[in-house]
Amino acid sequence: MAHDLTLWGVGTSRTMRAHWMLLELDLEYETQPIQPRTGETLRDDYQRINPRHKIPALRHGDFIVTESAAIVQYLVETFGDPRKFYIPCDAKSRAALNEWCFFIMTELDAGSLYVVRRHSDLKQTYGDAPVAIESAKQYFAHNLDAMAERICIGGPYLFGDLPSAADILLMTCLDWAVYCGIVLPKPIAGYQHRMAQRSAYQAALKRNFMQISR
Repeated sequence: MAHDLTLWGVGTSRTMRAHWMLLELDLEYETQPIQPRTGETLRDDYQRINPRHKIPALRHGDFIVTESAAIVQYLVETFGDPRKFYIPCDAKSRAALNEWCFFIMTELDAGSLYVVRRHSDLKQTYGDAPVAIESAKQYFAHNLDAMAERICIGGPYLFGDLPSAADILLMTCLDWAVYCGIVLPKPIAGYQHRMAQRSAYQAALKRNFMQISR
């Protein structure tokens, strides 16, 4: 069923999240395969989509939403089947989901992994800072260890038997961490392996990374 959905962005962990959620929900959508730091996000037409010139961005009809966490939450709340995907139904459940999402996006993503990327892959822009890289990796590991007992405590996913928006956010951070050379604790490595078996994840890898221009 067509829902007039367009997603801008490929090639990053953050765009991966949006592609994965669209495919988990079996939604048809158009991809605009623009990438960061190519000049494509600075074009006038894209500035009208997202004046912060970041990807991903999602258009649903005449509604536009940016930020990967906001996109995955919007999609599951709009199109998700509560029999197949975890969708909170009250304030406490929403707070529990948001706690995970905010933790992942601030402490793991922005506060750790992006620091590593800035001073490794992007060191020509942000400077070579090996101490910052090592400290960020240690901070990631510390935060992951602190939450490890709460991962899969009641089932295969963060919220039991159904995957959630938080699982998609966490999984993409775990993949990113492994790419950065961070060793995952055994139970969390098992969770990562289990999530990677999902067919929508495999399809999203192809959709997100195989469209990168060389």
